[in-house]
Amino acid sequence: MSDAHRAPTRLYHNPRCSKSRGALELLRERGIEPAVVAYLESPPDAAELRELLGLLGIGARELLRSGEDEYKQLGLDDAALSEDALIAAMVAHPRLIERPLFVHGGRATIGRPPERVLELL
Repeated sequence: MSDAHRAPTRLYHNPRCSKSRGALELLRERGIEPAVVAYLESPPDAAELRELLGLLGIGARELLRSGEDEYKQLGLDDAALSEDALIAAMVAHPRLIERPLFVHGGRATIGRPPERVLELL
């Protein structure tokens, strides 16, 4: 796991996503420089995803981007799939992970809309 993945204040970021860019800009405007995790290039492993889900207080299905092609191709709409199966899919296909994810102060949030990251400050 890289240093960015371990940092107490971090943003799981996709620079091509306007919501992710907006969240990073809002944080920087407030003097917060999170460790940026380029999760598409350096995806979290299963243990890290479980930690994030715990900080978010949600199940794996709630972190899935259901509009991605991989979601349909992998049949992830099957309600019988276990948490482990959903987490494994996100590890193998990080585009399925909702973004941006902001971790700060032992808590996490999904930055949709981007202003939600400010709730952790």
